[in-house]
Parts: sequence; C-alpha cells; structure tokens
Amino acid sequence: MPEKCFYDISNVKKQDKTEYPDFFAKFYDVLYDKIRTGTDRDYYMKKILECKGKILEVGVGTGRFFKEALEKGADIYGIDVSRSMIDVLRANIPEEHHNRVFVKDVKDMNLGVKFDLIIAPFRVFQHIADTDDQIAALNNIYNHLNKDCYFIFDVFVPNLNILLNDSVDAPVFEGEYEPGKSLKVAIDSRADIINQEMDVTWKLEWNEEGMKISNEWPTRIRYYFRYELENLLRLSKLRLVRVFGDFNEGPLTNESADFVLVCKNDPLKI
Repeated sequence: MPEKCFYDISNVKKQDKTEYPDFFAKFYDVLYDKIRTGTDRDYYMKKILECKGKILEVGVGTGRFFKEALEKGADIYGIDVSRSMIDVLRANIPEEHHNRVFVKDVKDMNLGVKFDLIIAPFRVFQHIADTDDQIAALNNIYNHLNKDCYFIFDVFVPNLNILLNDSVDAPVFEGEYEPGKSLKVAIDSRADIINQEMDVTWKLEWNEEGMKISNEWPTRIRYYFRYELENLLRLSKLRLVRVFGDFNEGPLTNESADFVLVCKNDPLKI
C-alpha cells in the first residue's frame, strides 16, 4: 500500500524531559523517514561528513542521521532524554558503538570531551520551555565545543494561520510500517498563545497480529520568533553567525518554514 503524507508535522517532536512511549518509538523511523528526511537530511549529512573531528548530535532519537553517519565513518556521538529512543537506536547499531549514545539532558550533560561540531536537528530546542533552561542548554553546548567550532540547530517558523485556529485535527500518515501491517497517524494540536506553546496529541492506529490497536500520546512544544531566538543567543556564550530560511541556506523570508541557526564558540565574545 503506498504511503500518503497529509499534513506537515515538522513542528512536532517531544516535550523536554518527556519519555517517548514505546509504541511511538516503535514507529518513529518509518514515520519520519517519509515525512522529514527529504527536508533536512542532505543538509545535516553534508555538515556531518565535512567535519573531520568529533561530532555530537543532541536529540539523536532513533538515529535518523546517526546510523548513516556512523556507517560513512563519522566520529559521531549522540544524546537523548528518551531512554526508549536510545534503546531503539542501540538495537540498530553494532554493539561496539553502543558507548557512543547516552541518555542525557543537554542542559546538564557533562561528557568530558569537546566536539568540533554539535547539531540539534528537527526542532530539538523547541522542547525546552523555560528560558533559564534554554540559556543553560546553549551555554552547556558552548562548553562542549572546541574553539571556533559550530553549533547548528533548527526550529520552525510559526504559522499564524495554524496558531490562531482553536485547534488543528489532521491526518499525518497512512501506510505500511512492515509488509502487510498498516499504520495511521493523526494529530490534534492547540496553541497556547500567551505561553508560546502548542499542546499536541498524537493518535496512532496500527495492525499487529491480526488485531487493530490504537493509542494516544499528549505532549507540548515551544515555538519561537526570530528576534527572540537572536536575543537568547546574545544572552548565551555562543555567537550567532547566520540565520537561514531553509536547508539550502537560503535567505529568511515571509515564506520560510524553518529557522536554521548557525552558531559559533567564539572566544572573543566572552
């Protein structure tokens, strides 16, 4: 059965410190391979493979980039707050590389090593709601970067048409997660304008061993505007180098769907 993608869910991932339920981690790879990989994969893989030193992926998840980077010889490591996601990743990489991925929080990780590139793909930073925690995360990333090296992350540009609706209830994905086994995914999202957050409920229905199973997972994410992001970075130890409007490093325009932010460990700033 051909896969269908109905709704752009590139603005939805997880709430800070919220564990992915096992049933969601199970389908994460097939879902996001169809929905997200064509958007950001080439950009982040290019940055990873151009780096000749150690790389850290914050919010590594089940390894959408990590597995390919490792296979291509990158010296890459990963952290995620979700043990269920790390368990899936470890099950899909050779055992000798299990010590490259950790259940850690970016705000207080202490890995004892510095990196030549740190990335936080796919809205990871949108799962840190508290301003003090955001600054702590940025400063901890700075502390784990070698001098004159880069941190790259992305967040979505808020869509005011969606935010001003009372709610959005939309199908996301319909297809097979394994031959002969169907999966349907939908979301219900509601915006909290004052707190700049979105309540998102994932609704999954799948076929397994001849039975139809359904489950839901509520989570919450933070959204940002341009100058809020720039001011956060000014308050941190990092220096903002550029803000792009897409993963081709195009300019930021009113049509942009993404903020792609390139930051640097610049000792002259401190």
